[in-house]
Amino acid sequence: MANNSKSKLKLLYLKRILEEETDESHGLSMTQLIDRLHAYEIPAERKGVYRDLETLKEFGLDIRTYQRNPVQYAVVRRDFTLSELMLLVDAVESCKFLTKSQSRSLTTNLKLLASDHERALLDRRIHVQGRITSKKDGVFGCIDILHDAMRQHKKVIFMYYKFGLKGERKATHDGKPHEVTPVGITYWGGYYYLTAWNDDHECMTEFRIDRMERLRVSQNAATRNEEITHHAFDGDNHESFGRFGGEPVTATLLVDGDKVEIIMDRFGDAAEMYEHDDETAKAIVKIRKSEPFFGWIAGLGGTVRIHGPKSLKDEYNKYLKGLIEE
Repeated sequence: MANNSKSKLKLLYLKRILEEETDESHGLSMTQLIDRLHAYEIPAERKGVYRDLETLKEFGLDIRTYQRNPVQYAVVRRDFTLSELMLLVDAVESCKFLTKSQSRSLTTNLKLLASDHERALLDRRIHVQGRITSKKDGVFGCIDILHDAMRQHKKVIFMYYKFGLKGERKATHDGKPHEVTPVGITYWGGYYYLTAWNDDHECMTEFRIDRMERLRVSQNAATRNEEITHHAFDGDNHESFGRFGGEPVTATLLVDGDKVEIIMDRFGDAAEMYEHDDETAKAIVKIRKSEPFFGWIAGLGGTVRIHGPKSLKDEYNKYLKGLIEE
C-alpha cells in the first residue's frame, strides 16, 4: 500500500525536481532524474519516467529535451521570466514601507518561482533610507481595511495625526475620529494616500495612510454623489508638485543647455523641447501653479527660469519677494 502511495506521488516529485533544478541553461539526465526520485524514496525506472514526462507535457509544463551528452530534460518556460523576477525583487527591496523581515519573506517567496541556479541571481540588496522598523508602522494592514470598506460600500473611521511645533505627534480634528467615504488609494513620492469624500466639508480630501491609526470599517453606508461617481485620478503626476493641486497652466521654461536632463527627468515625454539659442533650451510643460512649483524653480538656482506666461512670472516674482520680506 505504501509503495502504491509513493507511486502516485512520483509525478508531483518529478515536477518539483524539474522546476527547482532545471532551466534553459541547466538540465538533468534520465539517470539524474531517477536518482533524485530515489532520494525521495520514490521507486522509478526509465520507461515510467518517460511516461511521466509526457504526462507533464500534456498537463502544460514546458519540458524541453536537450541533445547533450547525455540527453537532458529541463523546464524552460515559467510563470515569470528571470528578468521579471528581478524586477519584482527590486520593487520589494525598494519599498520602505516593508520592514526588513517582511521584505526578506516576500523575496524568499519570489525566489521559489525560479530555479535553484537562478535564485543566486535574485540575491539583491537595495539600501532604502527611511525604511520602517516594525510591522505596526506598516500601511498594508490599513490598505486592506480601506479596500474592504470600498468593497462593502462603507465609510471608514480613524484617528489622524500630524506633527506639532515641537515635533510631537498631534491628533487632528480636535482629537476626534475622522469618518469619511474612501474613494481610492494612490502611491506618490514614496507614500500611500487615501482620497476620500468628506461630508463635513462636502469635498474630496487626502490623507497620508501612514498617519492613520485605529482605522476600522464604519457601520455607516458610504456617501454616494456625482462627484464621487465621476472622480478621476490624475494620471499626469508631473503636473503637480508634492500633493498640491492648483490652477493648470502651460508654462514656458528656459533651461541651461547642460541642465536639460532636469526637465526630462521631471516631465519626461510630456515636455516639448526646442532650441532657444546656442546655450539655452526652451521647454513647454503643463504644471499646476502652486508654491511648491515656485520652490522647485527657486531651488534650481537660475538654471531653469520661467519665460511665460507673464502672469506666471509675475506670481513667481511676488513669491520670491514675499520670501525676502519674511
